[in-house]
Amino acid sequence: MKKRVTGIGGIFFKCDDPVATRNWYRDHLGLVTNEYGSLFEYRDSENPDKKVYLQWSTFSQTTNYLAPSTKDFMINYRVEAMENLVKLLKEEGVTVLDEIESYDYGKFVHILDPEGNKIELWEPVDEVFTREYGDETTK
Repeated sequence: MKKRVTGIGGIFFKCDDPVATRNWYRDHLGLVTNEYGSLFEYRDSENPDKKVYLQWSTFSQTTNYLAPSTKDFMINYRVEAMENLVKLLKEEGVTVLDEIESYDYGKFVHILDPEGNKIELWEPVDEVFTREYGDETTK
């Protein structure tokens, strides 16, 4: 494999009031928000004409999405060749929490680091976000 992680794909964190927190970031820091949080748009360093994205999202304190981690955050890493990477991680003894799931915007799988932090790996299809959100992104 030429690369494993190619960048940060998302930052997710728990808060007492996800909507109010999201709105605070919109009102005071200028994030362009939607029901999922904020989609940060930037350019692929190896292909500057290509738009790529980072998802920033607020979650309620009661969400199970970050389980089994007990932490209040989760980082999503952008990856290439998901199937090959998952196979390699399993061979290396990394805890893989689930099977690869595919959506129109990419493939996902979750792993644990040695500290028990849940990590989301994402092989993105960025073009879906470009079509869906156009200029409604944080730049």
